[in-house]
This record gives sequence, C-alpha cells and structure tokens, in this order.
Amino acid sequence: MSGKRPRRSNDNGLAETKNGAVVRKHLGYAHIPQRFAAELNAFCAQYLNPYLNFHRPCLFAEELIDAKGRIRKRYPQRLVMTPLERLASIEKFEGFWKPGITLQALQRKAVSLTDNAAAARLNDARQRLFLSIQKRSRSAA
Repeated sequence: MSGKRPRRSNDNGLAETKNGAVVRKHLGYAHIPQRFAAELNAFCAQYLNPYLNFHRPCLFAEELIDAKGRIRKRYPQRLVMTPLERLASIEKFEGFWKPGITLQALQRKAVSLTDNAAAARLNDARQRLFLSIQKRSRSAA
C-alpha cells in the first residue's frame, strides 16, 4: 500500500514525516552510535524540544469540504503559530496537563528567550554535542 494515507496518524508515515521534517533537519543523516543516546536525549530535552515547542512556527491546517464532499486542507496565515500558541488557543485544554504544569509557567519559559536567541542556543549546543561525539568516536576507534 502507498505511504500516503490521509488522516491515518497511527502508522509509520507520521513518524517518518517527523524524522524528515524535524529530526533530520536538526541532527543530520549521519549514524550516531547508541553509546551517545543519553547525551542525545539530554540535548533534545534541554535544547531541541523547547525550541520546537516555544519558538519554531508551524503551519496548522484548516479543513474545508469542497462541492464533491472531499476534505481539503488550507493553511491560512492566521494559523501559523508555535505549538504552545496553538495549545493556548484551544478551549478547555487544562484537563490534559500533568499535575503542576500551568500555561502561565510555559509562557514565561517561552518569553525568557527570543526566537533568534533560542535558535542560536540550539545551534551552539548541537555543535558542542557533535564535536564531543566526533572527538570520542575517533579516540575509541
């Protein structure tokens, strides 16, 4: 079966799309040995995930039904926002939080850095991570 399956988010297509659009863009295509997984996870938790959730704009779709009954997706400018902004725009989303997390705390975290400062911080951290991996990979070989 073809890889394109509209509105079927429970298969590998969703994961592969994220790999191409997010993971590969920021981490590249090179193999990273498993022994560096803990460092890579720490990098993602500390730098990549906050950048993606608080500073990187995303296109959110608006579904319209055409004259033939097909669902068409449009991406209007008003729906370009960060995942945090999108979450804040949804009514009654508070019931899905982990205990102790508030929208105000996340918004304070988001405005603690500008978008450009967050991108620079991410790039610096990524460069340090890969230099560390490269240095230790050479010495281990």
